[in-house]
Amino acid sequence: MDIVDAHHHVWRVKDMPWLSGPMVPRIFGPYEPIKRDYLIDEYIADARSGGITSSVYVQANWPLDKVVNEVRWLSELHEETGWPTAVVGSADLFDPDAVEVMKQQALLPVVRGTRLQLHWHERSEFRYASGPNRMKDPVFRRNVAALEDLGWLFELQVFPGQMADAAELVAAVPDVQFVLVHAGMLTDREPATVRLWRDGMARLASYPNVVVKLTGQGTFMRHLDQDFIAFVAAETLGWFGADRAMFGTNFPVEKLWTDIPSLVAAWWTAVPETDRPAVFAGTARRVYGLPE
Repeated sequence: MDIVDAHHHVWRVKDMPWLSGPMVPRIFGPYEPIKRDYLIDEYIADARSGGITSSVYVQANWPLDKVVNEVRWLSELHEETGWPTAVVGSADLFDPDAVEVMKQQALLPVVRGTRLQLHWHERSEFRYASGPNRMKDPVFRRNVAALEDLGWLFELQVFPGQMADAAELVAAVPDVQFVLVHAGMLTDREPATVRLWRDGMARLASYPNVVVKLTGQGTFMRHLDQDFIAFVAAETLGWFGADRAMFGTNFPVEKLWTDIPSLVAAWWTAVPETDRPAVFAGTARRVYGLPE
């Protein structure tokens, strides 16, 4: 069966200030091995080694004044190689002019949506957003609502403690497709942490315009943890079902602790056989408008 990678990156260090400068604490831990160019030929080789036949690039935190250049570069790669199959860009959604930026990106047919990471945590190295409640900002809300006219989706990256606010956002724009990144970012198996995650995931799953990605579970474990992946897969599929869930590698970040064949095998084992056609290809193809 073909496998779609619903979440990966390629990058050039010269475009990525956080990679080219001194290492700073990040959500996924020390990252010296990936402080280098990770270009499309290397990604294609990695992807094909795990049976992946198409992919979705998701923004990799280029500076917000260069996000049009980011998707232009990716569109050129797509024209040259066929990879990535589709692109999710970014824009400063707290800027009143963000729609104009997204309209420039939308001139490139490969672009399917946008992501601006909203996750905030008490631990500073886990934070991206400037505060936990940024989803309430009226400018941000207007810009997300504008995605309906663009026919774009929004990649939603939040921690469980932010999911009540996320549910309000999702409810306010029912015709915008949301993709919940990294299965809701469960940080550990402590009972209180799991309880908060379960409450938030059940809440978001109640909205039909939310789908979820089975991605990024090494972020907090810092290794390929089959038991953790199996737990997250079972719980998440219980709420969302296979037709609203999709697999992704989060490469090259997960390259810090694994390779793609091992990662695919771990998720393949965790997902019931009857759910695999949707989780590993069907859902991503539908949500991102990918060719068969």
